[in-house]
Amino acid sequence: MNKINETLDNIARPISGLAEWLLRIGLGISFFLHGYGKLPLDVSGWLATEFGTPLALMVAWGEILAGLGIIVGGLIASRAEQAGHLITRLSGGAVLFIMIWAMIIAHSHWPIFFAEILENGKKGPVLFASEQLFLILVGAYFAIKGNK
Repeated sequence: MNKINETLDNIARPISGLAEWLLRIGLGISFFLHGYGKLPLDVSGWLATEFGTPLALMVAWGEILAGLGIIVGGLIASRAEQAGHLITRLSGGAVLFIMIWAMIIAHSHWPIFFAEILENGKKGPVLFASEQLFLILVGAYFAIKGNK
């Protein structure tokens, strides 16, 4: 078992610095697209109708800026260590905050671990709910760890 682990360590060593970037780019792009997809704001859409246009705009721009912040925070870390660390942590916290409220308000009827069976006998949106959980956890990771 040690031999297998050593072999895998030798293979992964040259690219191990990219591991965090895989999470950072995945979360940043995903969250940016979540917000960008809401613009231009449909004032007759559920979010704007239910909570008002100002809140809907804040959510859309919060998602866009948090996604960009996760990526930018990592990019500037080599030149402005403290600023990059702060931007990453605040952006991760924003992702966490937005996604917790999204799960409570907009997606509370979605099952997280088991697919609901719909009236037509097909399975419901369990995979999309698991994406929401993934975004919460990766947002928490960057809020806690930042660039360190």
